Amino acid sequence: MAGTLQPQQLMDSAVVDPDGNKIGKVGNVYLADATREPEWITVKTGLFGSKESFVPLSGANVDNDGIHVNVAKDQVSEAPRIDADGHLSSTESAELYRHYGLPMPRSAPDANAGRDKMDTTTRRGKQDMAAGRDKMDTATGRGTQDPAMARDRHRTADANSGTRGEEMIRSEERLNVGTEQVETGHVRLRKYVVTEEQQVTVPVSHEEVRLEREPITDARGGTGRAELGEQEQDVVLHTEKPVISKETVPVERARLNTETVTEEQTVKGEVRKEQFDLQDDAKKRKH
Repeated sequence: MAGTLQPQQLMDSAVVDPDGNKIGKVGNVYLADATREPEWITVKTGLFGSKESFVPLSGANVDNDGIHVNVAKDQVSEAPRIDADGHLSSTESAELYRHYGLPMPRSAPDANAGRDKMDTTTRRGKQDMAAGRDKMDTATGRGTQDPAMARDRHRTADANSGTRGEEMIRSEERLNVGTEQVETGHVRLRKYVVTEEQQVTVPVSHEEVRLEREPITDARGGTGRAELGEQEQDVVLHTEKPVISKETVPVERARLNTETVTEEQTVKGEVRKEQFDLQDDAKKRKH
């Protein structure tokens, strides 16, 4: 892995494969027993991050968009299922390395021992130099040593001489909420026929008989010799009546469309988190 990363830098970071596919988010960070440097991370996968898969950090690098690893997303999905119980045994680590086709790293306990020896020698040299400065100040008559400086020097010496214990990482669950589209129902548009009455006023006309009389004043105005007798004349009268006919015409068009309406909903869930509790048996015995 390029550079030395702190576990706090990796927590909740996005994990991306070489093709740019997002695998998930970092759930836990596992340190190598020999070097105490990040070696594995677990990635939250599945719906709402319900599963965790181990991903190697060998050759990984961190960018603005997350951690870029050298394994594909499909390899992570098919990785052996190992419980993220806080410690990865050598057998489980070997199984994961075989799955990803990566060589097993060599543990280097001698390097840690050498580092401890080097730190001890350095501390001894610093203490000798401090003692030499105190003697020189006393011999040249520069006055007594500043009490504050003496306390700081003793505090530094005590801190350097103490043994550093193993690190403990505190983890907690994060509530990741997403959305999924589900079917809520069906909507149908249908048409049906109803019968209703309509009243329409229509103008109609009819013929009526009217008697017209015209006096004859000129004897020559007659058509001939007048005769007395009976005579009939038949006149045909006409009238209009309403005639109903129906035709079907389009009056309206309807269609079904959908639109997306966004609203806010509040969801809640239970999450677990770890807490540190310091128990000092020596202090209990003093009381």
